Amino acid sequence: MLNKILLLLIVVIAAILIVAAAQPAAYRVVRSATISAPPAVVFAQVNDLHAWQDFSPWAKLDPNVKNTYEGPRAGPGAALAWDGNSKVGQGRMTITESRPNELIRMKLDFIKPMESTSTTEFTFKPEGDKTRVSWSMSGENNFIGKVFCLFMSMDKMVGGDFERGLANLNTVAAAAAKK
Repeated sequence: MLNKILLLLIVVIAAILIVAAAQPAAYRVVRSATISAPPAVVFAQVNDLHAWQDFSPWAKLDPNVKNTYEGPRAGPGAALAWDGNSKVGQGRMTITESRPNELIRMKLDFIKPMESTSTTEFTFKPEGDKTRVSWSMSGENNFIGKVFCLFMSMDKMVGGDFERGLANLNTVAAAAAKK
């Protein structure tokens, strides 16, 4: 009986590893929302990493998170490193490209709970007196990431956070636009 259980366990593990190996290495998560403010106002909020705490969906998950800023306040070279509890982890984001009212691209390095590097982009498209904002994250999964994503996809892990962040951004940008 023990031999049959061990054989079954080996077959299940082998099947998981084979299915994981066949998974695509690349991932991309995208969420979009219409923000009640013009592109310049929305862009300024995202481009200034010091302002991220006002709309970040992760800001309230750890009131004791340690944020460290480097480089300029906004635009290319601006960086934010964080070290927090298990809900926010540890990492660093650096703005690598910033085209006013059009695009912000960032390098996102996660250290904890699992090391990885992703690219995050915000695009801004005017829609009358509002702005269509798309927030995306893309990267490559190593083998362990592929196995993990068999049970929990990147879209499920961060998609809801992006939606909350865009809703928060709408509140913050709409208030800034009224000033």
